[in-house]
Amino acid sequence: MSERLEFVRLVSEGVVSVAELCRRFGISRQTGYVWLRRYQQEGEAGLVDRSRRPRSHPEQTPEAMVGLVCSVRRAHRAWGGRKIRGFLLRQGHTGVPAASTITQILRRNGLVSEPVRVQRDFVRFEAEAPNRLWQMDFKGWVTVRTGQRVHPFGVLDDHSRYNLCLQASANQQTPTVAGYLTGVFNRYGLPDRMLMDNGSPWGHTRGYPWTPLTVWLADLGIGISHIRPFHPQTQGKEERFHRTLDLEVLTEHPIWDSATQLQDAFDDFRRLYNHHRPHEALGETIVPADRYQPSTRQFPTQLPPITYPPGTQVRKVSSDARFSFQGHTYRAGKPFRGKPIGLRSTTTPGTWNVYYRNHHIKTITTIV
Repeated sequence: MSERLEFVRLVSEGVVSVAELCRRFGISRQTGYVWLRRYQQEGEAGLVDRSRRPRSHPEQTPEAMVGLVCSVRRAHRAWGGRKIRGFLLRQGHTGVPAASTITQILRRNGLVSEPVRVQRDFVRFEAEAPNRLWQMDFKGWVTVRTGQRVHPFGVLDDHSRYNLCLQASANQQTPTVAGYLTGVFNRYGLPDRMLMDNGSPWGHTRGYPWTPLTVWLADLGIGISHIRPFHPQTQGKEERFHRTLDLEVLTEHPIWDSATQLQDAFDDFRRLYNHHRPHEALGETIVPADRYQPSTRQFPTQLPPITYPPGTQVRKVSSDARFSFQGHTYRAGKPFRGKPIGLRSTTTPGTWNVYYRNHHIKTITTIV
């Protein structure tokens, strides 16, 4: 059902056409319109095959509300009073008590001890619209029962906190990450910019920002930003998502049986996080799906040609990652091998800026 719910929510944003979303989801237009009609008539229940979710009674007794609060807490053991209140309000329940009252209910029923204070982001920043900025990162690896290391990989929209990808990855290699991102780009379109740390496969420990993966992102017209070394708070939303993943998923099992079991848990959590779990930074009852809409920038079937404006000196990077200019040889970097780069003069004599597409990659001096 999660795929169907995501489809109708994205259609409701009115940004991308139904036909285009059907293509991205790999379904026929007929199927897409069937999902939309059932959702309009029956809500989420209409998206489940031969299944109907029971509605809560409009006249809940206090005892029934206490039982409801406790049942939500038992299902989501990391949720506190504010999260449970927002969740119940969003589900349409009436007579939901204040968050402080819910906390007292949990204490009386032995479901919470001391309050846990959540560490907030050091500096609050938010992109002004969906798809202006995505954050991506690997979380620390998890060892499953077979001894395999699994690397949780996530992509988050900065504006809405919508989780676009959550994968139990077998490795952190470029082809694997590019494969995940290709699936994300096909479904949600392209972002304007992506924020990442300085680790592999999208950075270097010495702060060099260019790798085969980031060059590929540049080819797609995506801006690239790296956090300052040793400042993970710059990716505060992704880091916060990782802490939530720890509390609400990973700690549920002392050890996971397999990567498949972990991926199943990730899929369930992603549906809950995006569509049902209120995010306090967005509002009491607001979930990420309420603020997200797909990008109008489609993932291209082939990369656009590399062109430079008039007056640019173009050179091709050799197989040893170097290029020649005005009788001197300079190093461009391995990710640019075989690619054309452009040089533009600056106001300082003998100083040239080197570009790949519209990205500045270095500055050189030709006067020795």
